Amino acid sequence: MANPVCKVLLTKAPLKAPEDDVDPAAGAVVVFWGVVRELEDGRKIEGIDYEAHQAMAEHQLQLVAETAIHHRIGFVRAGEPSLFLQVWAQHRAAAFESSKWIVDELKKNVPIWKRPRFKANNRRRPGSPIPATAE
Repeated sequence: MANPVCKVLLTKAPLKAPEDDVDPAAGAVVVFWGVVRELEDGRKIEGIDYEAHQAMAEHQLQLVAETAIHHRIGFVRAGEPSLFLQVWAQHRAAAFESSKWIVDELKKNVPIWKRPRFKANNRRRPGSPIPATAE
C-alpha cells in the first residue's frame, strides 16, 4: 500500500472519518462504513452491543493492515456505523481488494463480539422462515 500509516481506534463515540490529507502517492482511496442493519436473522433489532478485549483488539487491528480502522464498542443503533475503514493504494483494484481482505481478517481475528438487541414486539423466533414482504 502507498500509505505506511495505520490508525486504529476502538471507541464508544460515534464514528467520524479522519480529517487527514490523502496520501499524494495514492491513486485510489476506498472508504468503507460498516452500518448496523435493522434486521438480524430476519428479526428487527434496535441495534447491536459490541464488546472487545481492548488491548488485544487494538493489537490485532494494527496487524491487519496499513490503513485507518475505527470500530465502535458499546451499543450502536440500527442505521449507525460501527466500522470505518479507509485504504490508500496506487490503484483502485488494490484498494478494493485490500478493503475486502481487511474486513474479512477483522471478522476472523479481532476479539470484538456483537450481541444484537432485538425489538420487544418482534415475535419471530431465530431460525424460523422469514415472512414474505409486500411490494
